[in-house]
Amino acid sequence: MQWDRWGDPDKRKVLSDGVKSLLEQALGVKVDDSRNLDADSVVLTPSVLSERGLAALADIVGEDHVGTSHRDRLLRAGGKSTLDLLRRRSAEPQDAPDAVVTPGNDDEIARVLSYASENSIAVVPFGGGTSVVGGLDPVRDRFDAVISLDLRRFDTLVDLDTASGIAVLGSGLTGPRAEELLGEQGYSLGHFPQSFLFATIGGFAATRSSGQASAGYGRFEDMVQGLRVVTPTGSIDTGRAPASAAGPDLGELFVGSEGTLGVITQVRVRVHPVPETTVCEGWNFPDFATGAAALRAVVQAGTMPTVMRLSDEAETGVNLATTDKIGEDSVTGGCLSITTFEGTAEHTAERADEARAILKAHGGTSLGEEPGNDWEHGRFDAPYLRDSLLDAGALCETLETATNWGNVDNLKTAVTTALTSALSEQGTPPLVMCHISHTYQTGASLYFTVVCGQTEHPISQWRKAKTAAGDAIIAAGGTITHHHAVGVDHRPWMEDEIGDLGVRVLRAVKAAVDPAGILNPGKLIP
Repeated sequence: MQWDRWGDPDKRKVLSDGVKSLLEQALGVKVDDSRNLDADSVVLTPSVLSERGLAALADIVGEDHVGTSHRDRLLRAGGKSTLDLLRRRSAEPQDAPDAVVTPGNDDEIARVLSYASENSIAVVPFGGGTSVVGGLDPVRDRFDAVISLDLRRFDTLVDLDTASGIAVLGSGLTGPRAEELLGEQGYSLGHFPQSFLFATIGGFAATRSSGQASAGYGRFEDMVQGLRVVTPTGSIDTGRAPASAAGPDLGELFVGSEGTLGVITQVRVRVHPVPETTVCEGWNFPDFATGAAALRAVVQAGTMPTVMRLSDEAETGVNLATTDKIGEDSVTGGCLSITTFEGTAEHTAERADEARAILKAHGGTSLGEEPGNDWEHGRFDAPYLRDSLLDAGALCETLETATNWGNVDNLKTAVTTALTSALSEQGTPPLVMCHISHTYQTGASLYFTVVCGQTEHPISQWRKAKTAAGDAIIAAGGTITHHHAVGVDHRPWMEDEIGDLGVRVLRAVKAAVDPAGILNPGKLIP
């Protein structure tokens, strides 16, 4: 990952004339592509970890696995949200971990956590660096120092049980590497979030990730069969069998715990044979409500595509679903939907035909394979567009939520209105777009993309808008996050989400497994 933007520098997007025209005419953004800052000119807060502390950590993991260079610290100074990138482009001093520690086994992690607990050092577990909610912020809180615990050395396929369809994966494996190792033996995990190319298996588990193929394969927590977790007070292995009545599922304490309760080192996951065939199809619906009703009918009939998405009129109008054609004439009026089916040729054809009949019966018009193929070709590239928009002087950010089917329209209207009002009041009327990204028998997630001009203070500009959106989500009955996780950004709404008793339960668990409170302070738990 680059220090000041997403991913691979070779995939940086150049804004098309259509996008520039949209920015200037619709949003009043005066495009300026010359905004750049050299990494060496970024000012980081000085490392305060003592020589004694560095030596002690080096004794545990080896000298080669403790880093304090400017680059090491800068690359782990946070995640990849718009706020992260705006801060990183600032001339003001930036917080960064005092050191980067890269352990190689569970015992080393346990010893690092023990030393940190005894010496007032906060520990931020680090996987792929893709958090967009402040989940990797190097928060010192009350501690004397903070380190980044990089898990990249936990990067193996530990075991594959083909009879059971279960793989044991190291938490530091990236999505592509996990698919590569599984694919060599004819298997796939099937978890493809937008962060797939850089995020890690441990990160997927720690944040309750949901991939673009969740309609077919489930969310990541649905795939998890067990975890190995190292905490400051001991280690735990969860998941002895595919189902159990032996009390509450302790694995659920750590799935979604965001590094606040322990360090995930291995994940046992459900896998499946590599699909024989994939069929993509685009659909047009006259409006969002009609399209949403059609998707609901498909889900509740049990004929689930692997992927099923629906863009609203605004998102369809600028071709946001097909990132290579943004700003060009829309492929369709109304609302664009994408479906993808995978599996054996026979099963894929059977499910596609059944879903196709339902979508047509609910007002859908097939657009053929091209829109679906276009979406699949560029489905991991949206963050590159976001970065180019920031470079040009626009503010671009995303947020997501979920609710029951009966509340989808109400929640969508509430969030759109809140974002529009909060940004318009600051003199930057936005373009607010939305799509249904994940579907369930009882409801769906809503994923919003917001674009507007930057004010002189874009960080406070977006914070005001995000606060308005978060308040609107809670008031309208949505969840504060469907798959981005909590981190720092959503923590103010956690008590609204889980109640006072829920907060006390989380704090009690935290006290049991991390009594010194060193693990990822300032995140998740109010």
